[in-house]
Amino acid sequence: MKSPPISAEVAAVFRNYPPSIRTCLIEVRQLIFSVAASTEEIGPLSETLKWGEPAYLTEVSKSGSTIRLGRISGQPNLCAIYFNCKTTLLDSFRAQFADVLTLSGDRAIILDPDRALPRAPLQICLLMALTYHRAKQLAIKKRARQRNAR
Repeated sequence: MKSPPISAEVAAVFRNYPPSIRTCLIEVRQLIFSVAASTEEIGPLSETLKWGEPAYLTEVSKSGSTIRLGRISGQPNLCAIYFNCKTTLLDSFRAQFADVLTLSGDRAIILDPDRALPRAPLQICLLMALTYHRAKQLAIKKRARQRNAR
C-alpha cells in the first residue's frame, strides 16, 4: 500500500532529521498506513504534529491510541515509536516481543536506523495500538456477557 503524501508541516520535521533517522521513520510511517489500510475497523488516519513530532491518530473511528515518531532524547542516533504511557500497550509488546524489540519503559519502541526494521513484530504492535480502544471495548463487553451468563 502506498502511503498518502506527507503534509508540508510533517515533511518539514522529517527533513530536519539526519538521513538515516529520516529513512527509518518514513519506513515506520509507511508501515502505520499499511496496517491501517489492511484493517477496516481502523479507518482513515490523521497525520499531524504532537509535541513537534509526526503523530498518527484514528480520529474518525477512534479505534486506537496515538502513535508518535521521533528520536530518543540523549540518544540522537536512535529512532523511537512513542505510545501513550497510560495504556497497557508496552506491557503487551514486552510479553510478546521482549526478545526481538528494544522497549523503553511504558512509552516507546526503540529502533536503530542502521539495522533492518523488525517488520513483522512492528506490524503487530502498530495494529495493537491502532485498535487499542476498540479491543478494550470488546474485552469489557465480553466480561459483561460472561458475568450476565452466570
